[in-house]
Amino acid sequence: MNHSIIQKDFYRESGKWLSKFQIWKKCFSPNLHFIYLLRKAQKYPKNSFLGKFWRIILRHFQIKYGFQIYPETQIGEGFYLGHWGSLVINPKAKIGKNCNIAQGVTIAQANRGKNEGVPEIGNEVWIGPNAVIVGNVKIGNNVLIAPNSYVNSDIPSNSIAMGNPATFTINENATLDYINNKID
Repeated sequence: MNHSIIQKDFYRESGKWLSKFQIWKKCFSPNLHFIYLLRKAQKYPKNSFLGKFWRIILRHFQIKYGFQIYPETQIGEGFYLGHWGSLVINPKAKIGKNCNIAQGVTIAQANRGKNEGVPEIGNEVWIGPNAVIVGNVKIGNNVLIAPNSYVNSDIPSNSIAMGNPATFTINENATLDYINNKID
């Protein structure tokens, strides 16, 4: 069966494939509601009627829920926001599929220095509460970024990153049991 990106995102929360009606019922949860609106805004060209409509709705809920994520941000399927509030992601950032992002996370651009630019985050990355990822850094696949970590350098695949500034250790099971209900 061919599932929509919204269905794939919502599958991550429950492990069940949901109908459109079941998805709407789940939209009472602010994090799922926001993902639904984000994907709707991403679906339509920015200057089309529906594109403008969904962006206005999304803007209202960005302010209400505290999620600063824009439709221009490239985010793979199976996106999961564990909690709601105080989340900032630069619109030029790239995030792979099956990624979990907790509350208080900042994924930001560096405007000067050796890491000028925005982060690129791989697949199956778990980003803990209040973590900061800044600058032109590459985060590999299967990476766990511990809560309160400050990442301003590349992190290879199959790693756990922690600290300020973050250091990493190689771990083949970095996100085992942290990222559930993965999308293939």
